[in-house]
Amino acid sequence: MCSLLRPPVFSRLVSVRLKSVAAPQALTAKHDLDLCKPSSPGFLTFEDPQAFRVKSSWELIRALGVFRLCSFPVLVNNCGKLMSFTRTVLGTRGFSMVVRPSVYAQFVAGETEGEIADSMQKMSSLGLHPMLAVPIEEDLGESTGEQRYEDNLAAMLDCVLMSYVNGWSKNPMMQLKITALVSPELCVKLTSLLKTEQYDLNVLVRAMEGEEVVFPGLTESENTHLLFSLQRLNKIGEASVDKVRVLVDAEYTYMNPALSLITMAMMKKFNQQSAWIWNTYQCYLKESKNILLDAIQTSIDQSFCIGVKLVRGAYMDKERKLAQKEGRTDPIHESWELTNDSDFLDPYYSFYNGCLEIMLNLISEKPERYMIIVATHNEESVRRAVTRMDELGLHRDGNSVCFGQLLGMCDHVSLTLAQHGFSVYKSVPYGSVDDTLPYLVRRAQENRTVLQGIRKERDLLRQELRRRLKEKITGAR
Repeated sequence: MCSLLRPPVFSRLVSVRLKSVAAPQALTAKHDLDLCKPSSPGFLTFEDPQAFRVKSSWELIRALGVFRLCSFPVLVNNCGKLMSFTRTVLGTRGFSMVVRPSVYAQFVAGETEGEIADSMQKMSSLGLHPMLAVPIEEDLGESTGEQRYEDNLAAMLDCVLMSYVNGWSKNPMMQLKITALVSPELCVKLTSLLKTEQYDLNVLVRAMEGEEVVFPGLTESENTHLLFSLQRLNKIGEASVDKVRVLVDAEYTYMNPALSLITMAMMKKFNQQSAWIWNTYQCYLKESKNILLDAIQTSIDQSFCIGVKLVRGAYMDKERKLAQKEGRTDPIHESWELTNDSDFLDPYYSFYNGCLEIMLNLISEKPERYMIIVATHNEESVRRAVTRMDELGLHRDGNSVCFGQLLGMCDHVSLTLAQHGFSVYKSVPYGSVDDTLPYLVRRAQENRTVLQGIRKERDLLRQELRRRLKEKITGAR
């Protein structure tokens, strides 16, 4: 990709740092930094079970049951095998009868257009916005040919259409996994080539528009597949621009540089006036802040808007095992705390919270050029974002800053934010049981830490159920 000049941008973006950071006394510097951190908003305690009053009693009971199952590591770690065994024992129909009203209903919007519409209308009534996700993706060894990618393209275009024609949100969003349209093997090879080759975004844009381009380092068949893939992604961009914001998911480090290259080319073409194509930045990576700053610099150099989906990351176990197997440095922070704040002298400007601060400052200066979805289940990061929004004068329901959580999880955060006027999106997969279960199994295993740590949400669900039971027995309100 193009040469990126980090120092000028970095110095401008972090100009609000305290001068005392440069002081030789580390403890004094840290104390001063703590004083400049925003205080938590009192109304965002996320401890009020009234957030669940908009849920039916069955929804509360179902959530409690599913979360209880998810609290056992052995079940989450082996959920794929357990589901296969259960399907074998019960048969397809029996398995569906068990899964549909429980796990499927908790995390999936539905299969038919009517089921999906009902789920979206219920979500809208709660003040939440859907961010539709087609549950298709591929990893190494799963590629099945061009026809499969063309079928995936049709599904993605249907998702674009469904996202905006029904009026479920004034600012529709959807998710896109590039590996649903581009071979993972090719993404891995491109990532390797990017260490030595330069790929001009303008050339990729021309290839998206149908020009016959020969990319260095690729075989003829790989080059042909890349051209077809870029044209598929161009169709997604053309269908969504001025209608739906497309959030491209990050995946594994062995292919992320290629995914980012392709995504930046889409931004170059479609983000001239506003951020219609977004990229995802995984803050559990040690290089996350540098990656974000590079992207910002590229958007400045090439004059396009940038949308950021800021996440901590979900592929921790696989990334660590792969790094150990290949004998290279672990790309992931050693702990959850380090993902949030890793630098002793300057924790506020490190990784998730640091990336968040960078983006919020940029948005406060140029809200028409920068956008972010704070995609986290972490309450402290949400409080930090809300406080900084207030301090910077950013509107709660504006288009430039919004929040995101997974459907069926962290509702005590999502509903509380929505009830206080913030723009909140839920990541919403949809499709048949057979289509969505592999996706759900993968997400469950990637988010096992979150699933096993939702004790607070379970406690709030129990409190609301007890309140309803007491009300029914005594008639008290």
